[in-house]
Amino acid sequence: MTIKCPAPRHEDEVVLLGHGAGGRLTAELLERLILPSVDTEPGPLEDAALLPGYRELVISTDSFVVSPLFFPGGDIGSLAVHGTVNDLAMRGAWPIALSVSLIAEEGLPLAELRAVMESLGKAAQEAGVPVVTGDTKVVGRGAADRLFVNTTGVGQRHGSLHPSAALARPGDAVLLSGPIGLHGTTVLSTREGLGFEGDIASDSRPLHRLVRALTPYGPDVHVLRDPTRGGLAAALNEIARDSGVAVEIEESAVPVPEAVAAACDLLGLDPLIVANEGCLVAFVAADAADDVLAAMRSLPEGARAVQIGDVAASDADGRVTLRTLVGARRIVEMPLGEQLPRIC
Repeated sequence: MTIKCPAPRHEDEVVLLGHGAGGRLTAELLERLILPSVDTEPGPLEDAALLPGYRELVISTDSFVVSPLFFPGGDIGSLAVHGTVNDLAMRGAWPIALSVSLIAEEGLPLAELRAVMESLGKAAQEAGVPVVTGDTKVVGRGAADRLFVNTTGVGQRHGSLHPSAALARPGDAVLLSGPIGLHGTTVLSTREGLGFEGDIASDSRPLHRLVRALTPYGPDVHVLRDPTRGGLAAALNEIARDSGVAVEIEESAVPVPEAVAAACDLLGLDPLIVANEGCLVAFVAADAADDVLAAMRSLPEGARAVQIGDVAASDADGRVTLRTLVGARRIVEMPLGEQLPRIC
């Protein structure tokens, strides 16, 4: 007798937390409900979009609902700036303006709101991008969870650096700019009082200067993606799907901090699906990989950059495989839903 594990029923019912996780449920919601409603042109879903008629200008929007508002290594204010700047950077763009809108819950202490805004302003100043417009709304108690932040960013692309999730090619080297899992495990540990936050901190930081260092290799830099919701597993699966290639990575090459590995072991999580906010994945031509790695390592945010795998072949199914420490291979699936809610 074959016993099948039932898939979660959600169609035509209600929105689930998993619909916002960046995995398969998110893709399904976009494809079946959201994108058909706005008549979006078919194509890869990038971190940021080119403005029609202004092909060197890029726009991105994001909403931040992280809980708690403050955590080791950051807070919702700095995270909002870093996340938006990084989405622009993943299309090869330098940030030129931000908008910031707030939805605050009645009863939020003004001292907390002030701390968030001071952190947001400092992050924007350090990134060199002005906040040029915004909006503030207040809702009743229970209508929101303390504070939500929405941002929109506009950027201008660097010369020959035009990466896209659809441009990975067989033979490409897969590079990672730093350790994975720090942001997600820090936020979760802080929220749940697990104690790991004493040993780790979020990697939240802007990556646009790291991307600018890659401009001399523009035509050889095919894909850039920051593995946020859904972690490295989701990012690699999205790239493999949109480019129609098979990707293979080496477990021994993926940098997982010891405290992250311990937290994931305790919680039964795979570090590959844990969110990050300060590292990027780059698919580059194999003969340029060493030079690109050297450029990445020349900056603090890329000091621990490594090659973690390569593009094996064309593959319509977009498979991602992991060569384990014992030499076996396993499929790295796109995460289904939300295992770590309210991470960004």
